[in-house]
Amino acid sequence: MPTLNWLTRDEDLRAASRVPYRLLEEAPELSAGDPDAGNMLIHGDNLEALKALLPFYAGQVKCIYIDPPYNTKSAFEHYDDNLEHTQWLAMMWPRLELLRELLAEDGAIWANIDDNEGHYLKIIMDEVFGRNNFVANVVWQKKSSPQANSIWLSDSHDHILVFAKNRLFWRPNLLPRTSTSDSRYSNPDNDPRGLWTSSDFTISLTGGQRGAQYAKTGESNNIYEIVTPSGRKLWPAKGRCWTTIESKFRELVADNRIWFGKKGNNVPRLKRFLSEVQEGIVCMTIWPRAEVGDNQDAKREIVRINSDEVFATPKPETLIERILVLATNPGDLVLDSFLGSGTTAAVAHKMGRRYIGVEMGEHAVTHCVPRLQKVIDGEQGGISKSAGWQGGGGFRFYRLGPTVFDEQGHIRQDIRFPTLAAHVWFSETRRPWNGKGDSPLLGLCDDRAYALLYNGILGDKRPAGGNVLTRATLARIRDEIDGIQPGFGGPLTVYGEQSRLTLATLDREGIVFKQMPYDVKVRT
Repeated sequence: MPTLNWLTRDEDLRAASRVPYRLLEEAPELSAGDPDAGNMLIHGDNLEALKALLPFYAGQVKCIYIDPPYNTKSAFEHYDDNLEHTQWLAMMWPRLELLRELLAEDGAIWANIDDNEGHYLKIIMDEVFGRNNFVANVVWQKKSSPQANSIWLSDSHDHILVFAKNRLFWRPNLLPRTSTSDSRYSNPDNDPRGLWTSSDFTISLTGGQRGAQYAKTGESNNIYEIVTPSGRKLWPAKGRCWTTIESKFRELVADNRIWFGKKGNNVPRLKRFLSEVQEGIVCMTIWPRAEVGDNQDAKREIVRINSDEVFATPKPETLIERILVLATNPGDLVLDSFLGSGTTAAVAHKMGRRYIGVEMGEHAVTHCVPRLQKVIDGEQGGISKSAGWQGGGGFRFYRLGPTVFDEQGHIRQDIRFPTLAAHVWFSETRRPWNGKGDSPLLGLCDDRAYALLYNGILGDKRPAGGNVLTRATLARIRDEIDGIQPGFGGPLTVYGEQSRLTLATLDREGIVFKQMPYDVKVRT
């Protein structure tokens, strides 16, 4: 597969591995509503924030939406959007790598971009996510009228590049049917099965299986004479054939599924009943502003929430709503690591999805927090009415704290047990940890158990107490394993400061002991 090369590529491909793991520290004064709703706002550099999220959310995010800087060579108030092309690629690559690790196997990422970098973004996403996992390039009409000051062509659309984590496992939902989509159906012959529409009863002979057969033999079972109810004799047009063989056609006529027009004289068409079509509509790749809104709609939504300031390129709530309808179900986790004015979080909140939003600018506090507070209070802008939103829920606000490991890769002295447990578990299993941190047993994964003896987890109040593997602590761990999986006979990995068991005992018991801090690795 062709790859994109740029000046600092080799260095940038290793950038994600060099990002330190940082703590996430809650700021309760900026959190709001129900703290257990499962929603997070993170203020800080999104590269470091994404790395901090890995031990807890790797492989858990169903839908990622990003709206990165467009690199348009213009200075935006909230972003430096004037990066050199190389710098822009260097900024995007490690973030895409971490986003891929956070994405669920049946999840998808949607990247909003314009023509300045859109085609380059497609190439590097091909490389990061796999070209075979590319789903579509959605074209969103973001403007309703031409710009009079445009020198060449007036830019009126954005791209939304869609990639699945694994296209074998991901399928989009259908869009709900609307009165407009159903307006094509009628019932001119008073069929008791109700409303219907009709489709062409012919297909081309130049393609498909029937076309291949015709090209090889010069014959087709789908070419025959049809006599209409009025007596008119018809053959398919040149280069075409009927969609079915003659016997099947007669069955369709007997079932009143062929329409010859009110006078019975027209070329036959196949009736399709509204009651028999699927409950939703397959989404197309062109999204008109009339369906999902445009930039002006988005600006009006922002002004309604905060009249002091307008973002340069906000996205309308209806645009994000469509993405979440296609890509998620209620309760799924949504991530936006370029949160901006907070639209993705607001829409996810109203639609009953869990969300994580990351924003490095101060408007994480000045705009996102007040906006989501108003959502909790039941504000009625954007999609609120169509979603039936009345308020409720909540979120926790976090800032990036100190690193988990020092410059030598050792654990910092003030790290709490749950934080280290999450890192040990992720390092060993490459999966997020969802334990409570009240037991040395971290869990079982792939027929192996993992335990951590750290920070007095067994209740010993001495400074180094509870961090030593003894027969007593091993018995405690074994009892907890038996409570989860009775009769478990698999290997056990134990992290601790010391082991007082002999090597022969460890070998006999199937135990791998790893000494802290030396064996706790900074997993990249």
